[in-house]
Amino acid sequence: MSLQVEKLEKNMAKLTVEVSAEEFDKALTAAYNKNKGRFNIPGFRKGKAPQAMVEKMYGSGILYEDAVNEALDATYGSAAEESGLDIVSRPEIDIVQVEKGKTLIYTATVAVKPEVTLGEYKGIEVTKASAEVTEEDIEAELKRVQEQNSRLITVEDRSVEDGDQTVIDFEGFVDGKTFEGGKGEDYPLTIGSHSFIDTFEEQLIGKNIGEECDVNVTFPNEYHATELAGKPALFKVTVKEIKRKELPELNDEFASEVSEFETLEEYKKDISEKVALRKEKAAATENEDRVVEKVVENATMEIPEPMIDSQVNNMVNDYARRMQSQGLSLDQYMKFTGMTLESLKEQMKPQALKRIQTRLVLEAVVKAENITASDEAVEKEIAGMAETYKMEASLVRESLGENGLQQMKEDLAVQEAVDFLVAEAKLV
Repeated sequence: MSLQVEKLEKNMAKLTVEVSAEEFDKALTAAYNKNKGRFNIPGFRKGKAPQAMVEKMYGSGILYEDAVNEALDATYGSAAEESGLDIVSRPEIDIVQVEKGKTLIYTATVAVKPEVTLGEYKGIEVTKASAEVTEEDIEAELKRVQEQNSRLITVEDRSVEDGDQTVIDFEGFVDGKTFEGGKGEDYPLTIGSHSFIDTFEEQLIGKNIGEECDVNVTFPNEYHATELAGKPALFKVTVKEIKRKELPELNDEFASEVSEFETLEEYKKDISEKVALRKEKAAATENEDRVVEKVVENATMEIPEPMIDSQVNNMVNDYARRMQSQGLSLDQYMKFTGMTLESLKEQMKPQALKRIQTRLVLEAVVKAENITASDEAVEKEIAGMAETYKMEASLVRESLGENGLQQMKEDLAVQEAVDFLVAEAKLV
């Protein structure tokens, strides 16, 4: 194998790789062995025809695609390493020459990790995030606990009101015809939740149990079912149950039932302290974000488009895994939301770019300030992972391997860079 490296504009590079005729012939043989079972040639049992006979019958090009893939698998990794480039994207392969008995030549166009020029990064001035606990914060927490301890009361002596939890039957019609997903029985619906389209819920206010009514709505123009988008619809609805939420009264009895405290004042004081801790943590994170964002703004770099695409693909895969853990496939999610894979990727691009810029700038700070993760920090991180996964620390270290351990050290150094920037910043 021989290699030529050409630097291109915008942090791109092209690797030209030549695979000797001898090596390519070996790849052709491997491709033949992989596929010989699918060739039927008169005079030979299936899968027993010699390679030369297969090439004569079908043409030597019949094996090229698999042979090229064999050669790529065998040579690209070595070529990328030999290039000395910090490659940050999948290669875009172009076959320049492929012919039996000749050198295989291909190019791999790749994105290269950009150089970052740091601007001002010490003494950055940002507005300090507030961690003040207000009376509204305490009231909101009390309200949340109230809601958790509410009870539902069946209502039979009045019509539907805003906030009620109802059970309904419904059937929808568009252009006088029913449509898929337009019918439901014993469907729970909270009035005011806006979980149904348009003014559906509002039109149930004032209706009585057992009463059938007409609800007229219009589907949104961006509705996921394109055949319904923007169309008016009529729903025949019957209210079957009405329940109202009854909140417990905020008093000493309430406090003693939902907490370890005997009085409401004691409970409110405890809430205040816990909210303060939560807001302090949130403010610290916000301060970090503001400082880092300003440092990123002050830096200059040119991000190659394939690097962004690669980050977007990683984010989509992570998103799909999270969806799967909730029992929903990515295809199902896109169907429900009316999105396409391309629109999802486009939506993720700004965040992908921000992630890349942030990481590159923080790595530049690590380099500029000669920041390294201490052995103590590494051991603490491993101990934390061991506790989380209920494993011995030695097994965690072993499972990480050299590459994983190195990645951990880099990540810890980046976090130390964040701490350094915040310590140096002016929070006003």
